[in-house]
Amino acid sequence: MRVIAKRSLCQFWEQVGYEDSQTPLELWYHDVIKATWTTPHDVKQYAGNASICGSNRVVFNIGGNKYRLVVEIQYQASIVWVKFIGTHTQYDKIDVETVNEY
Repeated sequence: MRVIAKRSLCQFWEQVGYEDSQTPLELWYHDVIKATWTTPHDVKQYAGNASICGSNRVVFNIGGNKYRLVVEIQYQASIVWVKFIGTHTQYDKIDVETVNEY
């Protein structure tokens, strides 16, 4: 899969207070660029605790569920767009299907 954009992940973990997200986000990124997801079922096989939402959105628990990563997946194009990264508290304030912070 192609992740757009790794820079968004880097910008998040470079913020003061979020440095501990670097390793789990890098692991997620490296797993995803090697993946071939053609359906939401493929995503669930990779991350059983991922939440499949509307608008081709998927929510991943990152760093032992400390952070939430929202992506939009275009399965036919093999593209994963980063839409939101934040803490659980920040995640609770967004609409998963419309958020577009990155």
